[in-house]
Formats: sequence, structure tokens, C-alpha cells
Amino acid sequence: MGWVASLIQPCYRRILISTLYHGGDKMKRHFYVTKDLDDLERIEEELETRGVHRPQIHVFSRDDTAVESHDHLHNIESVFKKDLVHGVIVGCWIGAVLASLVLIVSSYSDWPETYTWMPFIFLAIVLFGFGAWSGGLYGIQVPHRDFKRFEAQLREGKHVFIVDVDPKQEASLARVVDRHPGLHLAGTGKATPRWIVMGQYGIKKFTSETFP
Repeated sequence: MGWVASLIQPCYRRILISTLYHGGDKMKRHFYVTKDLDDLERIEEELETRGVHRPQIHVFSRDDTAVESHDHLHNIESVFKKDLVHGVIVGCWIGAVLASLVLIVSSYSDWPETYTWMPFIFLAIVLFGFGAWSGGLYGIQVPHRDFKRFEAQLREGKHVFIVDVDPKQEASLARVVDRHPGLHLAGTGKATPRWIVMGQYGIKKFTSETFP
């Protein structure tokens, strides 16, 4: 297993150094709207030359075919355009509450002495699983909560350009954006934690260098 550790250790070191150098884990998400995918491709290339890694940059569009025709653009996977993850998390919490109620009520009754604990534990597991499943089923049918505000622009055929940057990269982002008047700021939000972003970057770099 030593060779595995020797391969993983550089990726871990890169993530740690990058996180500390860029001021910890505080990143900010910037949303932009435009109709020009060719311009977005140029913008992404410029950002990458200034040290903004590809996992920090995404495009959200209803025209996946057009986005995928631009090799340099990083399209958001279809599953992440929906509120699936949030729905499953909420469903798990609801399922956990229902399961806890079953176990609490059972513990204050004499039912377990009559029927044993097995059916109540089984019911608690079923309720938890049903909650998670129901939450996921709901979440996969609705837009991601971060992108609901862009529904009107998306219907008009526009594309949402998403960039996660830390404080030291804000100036680089501003300089690139200033050179592209067709890119319009549409708001800000909470970004993906830097350790996740750098983890994605490290894995991609590791696989490309190890398995070219």
C-alpha cells in the first residue's frame, strides 16, 4: 500500500498548501449571464491562465449540446441542475424524525415485550429510507435552489456562468470580466469549499499524469 500513499500524498499536500495560501476556505461564488458561449470559452481560458482552476468554473445552460460543443467549457452535470442533493438531505432529516418517533413511542409501551423490538426497528428503517427516497424524488423534479432565480434568463436562451474565487483571486476575476462587456453580473452566493475544489483539481491532475 506504500505506493498508493506515495501517489495520494502530493495531491493532499497541494490541497493543504493551496487552502492555506489562499486564505483558508472562504470562497465566494459569482454568477454572470450572457448569450455568447464563444465569449465564455475565451473568458474561461483567461481565468485559467490567471490561476483560477477549472473546477472553480461552470456553465449552467438549457442547451447542453451547444455547451458541450465548446471543448473548454465546464458544463454542470444534469443531476446537479436539480435540487436532488438538498432534497435527499431534507428527506433524511424527516425520515430520521419519523424513525425516532417510532422508537421513542415503542420504548414507552409494552409492545416490544409482546412483539420484540424487531418490527419496530424494521419500521424505523423503512420510514428513514422512505423519507430519503421521497426527498430525492421531489428534489429531482425541481430546479436547484441556487439557480431558480435564473429561470427567466434560461428560457430566453441565455447561459449562466459561475465562478468560485477566494479573496486573492477577486482582482484577477474583475480584470478578466472588465474586458468582456457582454458578461453581466447576476449576483453572488456561497461557493463550494476550497478543499473540495482543490480535491477535484488534484484528482484530475493525478489521473492525467498517472494514466496519460
